[in-house]
This record gives sequence, C-alpha cells and structure tokens, in this order.
Amino acid sequence: MDKKLTLSLDKTIIESAKNYAKSNNISLSKLIESYLTTLTNRKKNDAEITPLVESLSGVISLDKDFDVKDAYTDYLIEKYK
Repeated sequence: MDKKLTLSLDKTIIESAKNYAKSNNISLSKLIESYLTTLTNRKKNDAEITPLVESLSGVISLDKDFDVKDAYTDYLIEKYK
C-alpha cells in the first residue's frame, strides 16, 4: 500500500532529480523508492557473513607493523620486472 511522504529538499536537487527521472522514463517517486530500497537492503546484507567467510576468518596472522601497500608495491615491482 502506497503512502504519501513530504520531503524538503534543495530546489536544484529536486530539478536535477526530476530531469534524471524523466530521462530514464521513471517517476520521481519510483526513483526515490528504488534508492531507499537499495539503501536499506544494503545495510541488511552487509551484516551477513557466509559460512565460508567465517571459516576463513583468522587463518592469516600478520605483524602489527605489516604495511599492505608496501607489500603490494613490492609484488607489482617483482611481477613486472
């Protein structure tokens, strides 16, 4: 069941959103609904940890002073020699 919602937004944002919706053949209401659906679903999915990922957790232990960027840079230098 659809319900009405009143929003207060900057005028330029509203105009840009209307133009975007029109160019994509979608109503502004559906555009906002789609965005909010995506936003709220993403938060739910971020918390999910698959059994595979959970089983891999803690497999590798690195020193506290290990610099990932330096290690990757060294890897690339070796790879492209």
